Amino acid sequence: MDEISEYQRRITAALDRASQALDQLRGSGGEDTSALKAELDAERVANQQLEERVRAIKEKQETTVSQLEAQVEDLGTALKTRDAELQQVRSVNEELRKSNAALREANAKGVGDADLVNGAMVSELESLRAARAADRAEIEEILATLEPVLKEA
Repeated sequence: MDEISEYQRRITAALDRASQALDQLRGSGGEDTSALKAELDAERVANQQLEERVRAIKEKQETTVSQLEAQVEDLGTALKTRDAELQQVRSVNEELRKSNAALREANAKGVGDADLVNGAMVSELESLRAARAADRAEIEEILATLEPVLKEA
């Protein structure tokens, strides 16, 4: 932003000098008009160059902003996905705790219930699957972050 302000200041100064030169031209009655015209042309060229630089800076800034917005959106999506997976892991782990408590209670009474054992095994498998899915999502997130860096290298 400071560069843009500087370019605008320089453009304004160039236009002021051109205006002063034009006023001198009018006041002098046409003396040395070729030198003033050359100076005015030089100022116009400088003005065009500065305007082009300002335009390029704005384009670069807009590109950077849109890239950052896309990254923020991607990170937000990843965060929501991560949160959903974490909630699933917590839910499955709570189910596993309940199943294991019921299994321990049945074993303490000396009653081995096949349904309790099967329920515990299913809960444990779900817990492992949820943990694996969370780990996989984390790996994919890391790879997505590293991919642009590796392409630049």
